[in-house]
Amino acid sequence: MSTFKVSVQETSNDTIIKFEVNQFITNHQSFEFNNIDDAKPSPLAQQLFYLPFVKKVYISGNFIAVERFDIVQWADVQEEVSEQIEAYLNNGGVVIIEDEAPKKVPVTVYAEATPNPAVMKFVANKKIVTSLFEFTSIDEAKLSPLASELFHFPFVKSVFIEENYVSITKYDVSEWQDITIEIREFIKYFIESGKEIVHPEAAEKLEKTTEQLDTNFDGLDDTSKEIINILEEYIKPAVASDGGNIQFISYDETSKNVSVLLQGACSGCPSSTFTLKNGIENMLKQMLPGKVEMVEAING
Repeated sequence: MSTFKVSVQETSNDTIIKFEVNQFITNHQSFEFNNIDDAKPSPLAQQLFYLPFVKKVYISGNFIAVERFDIVQWADVQEEVSEQIEAYLNNGGVVIIEDEAPKKVPVTVYAEATPNPAVMKFVANKKIVTSLFEFTSIDEAKLSPLASELFHFPFVKSVFIEENYVSITKYDVSEWQDITIEIREFIKYFIESGKEIVHPEAAEKLEKTTEQLDTNFDGLDDTSKEIINILEEYIKPAVASDGGNIQFISYDETSKNVSVLLQGACSGCPSSTFTLKNGIENMLKQMLPGKVEMVEAING
C-alpha cells in the first residue's frame, strides 16, 4: 500500500489553506462540512473540527481545504495540521463513509475534436488526475491502469491525461467516426468503476509532484523563470483547451534559444509550427525584449 504524503498549499483567501494529498482520497466526489454534526459522513472532517480554530472543511479529489476562524494564523498551525492529516491517512483513517455520503454524480464523458486531426479529446465532468501525464507506448503506461488498457486498442498511438480529460492520438488505420463512441464509453465506464486512473506514486516517479516542480523551478535562472511564468499564464490555457500541453525544457542564454516540449494534441499537429512561430515566439520576444531569439519544439 502506498504512503500518503500531504503538502501545504496557500490559496487566494488567507483564511483557507489546501492540504494537498499525493493521491485521490475521494472517489471523484466533493464534500463541504460547516460543523462537526454536518461532518458525520466524514470521520476525517470530524477530527479536524476538534481543532478550535477550524470553521469549515471541504474535501475533494486529492485535497482537504480548511477555513479557519481568526483566533489563529495559518503560519502558526498549518504544519501541525498537515502532519495530523498525513498521520490519520497513513493509519488507515476513513475519509468518507460511503453509505452516508451523498449520492454520486453520474459520470459523463464527451468527445471533442482538436486542431490535430489525429487527436480526439475525451472530457469528463470530474477531476481524474492531479498532474498531467503523457504515455507514448504500453511500456511507458505501466504507471497508469487507464492508459495501459487504452493501449490494448490497436488504433491507440499515445495517451495524454490532464486534469479532467484524456487526449488520444490514433494511428491512421482507423477513422474517428468509427471508434469515438467505443473509446468514450470505455473511458466513462472506467471512471464510473472507481478504478485508479494513474498509480499514486506516478507523479513522484515522473517528478511531477508540486514539491519537485517547485524545487526544479527554484534552481533555474531568472529568464527561464520568466519564460515559464509566461507559458503558464498565457499559453498553457489555450493549448489545454485544444487537448494538449506545452512544457518548458531549456533556455540558452548565449544563443537566446528556448526549447519546449509539445504534448497531447499539440504533438505532431499540423498547425503547431505556425502557433509556435507566430504565437509563442512572438509573445516571448515582445515580453522579454533582447532575451529570446527563437523557440524550437520537441514533439512528445
